[in-house]
Amino acid sequence: MKRLPMLFLVTAALWELLRYDALLALGGFERARRILVHPARRGGQRDSDCRRVVDAMDTASALYWKPVMCLQNAMVTAKLLRRRGFNAEVVIGCRPEPFFSHAWVELDGRVVNDSPVYREQLPALARL
Repeated sequence: MKRLPMLFLVTAALWELLRYDALLALGGFERARRILVHPARRGGQRDSDCRRVVDAMDTASALYWKPVMCLQNAMVTAKLLRRRGFNAEVVIGCRPEPFFSHAWVELDGRVVNDSPVYREQLPALARL
């Protein structure tokens, strides 16, 4: 698979962050969730490609005009990874007491955009 320039990846991430915000505002979570409907495309699946997408998302989150919450970050990261051939899965975990929830992205059971501690300490409520 062709390596895309980092500027292209960051721009795509910024666009998807904006798109997610718009879909969430217009139709709630169910409408925003539809960005994940499409399965992963076939393509190269090198760890370095995954790392580049996650790094681009980190940069886009830092540049975005408002704070990027964990669910938005996970949904957009998963979409970008799926577009590049990865079978990315958004996981939403929760601890009831004291209440704490968080969302992250996994590839083959491995957390790719956050600390693996979340996977160990928060039971999964949903996998998208």
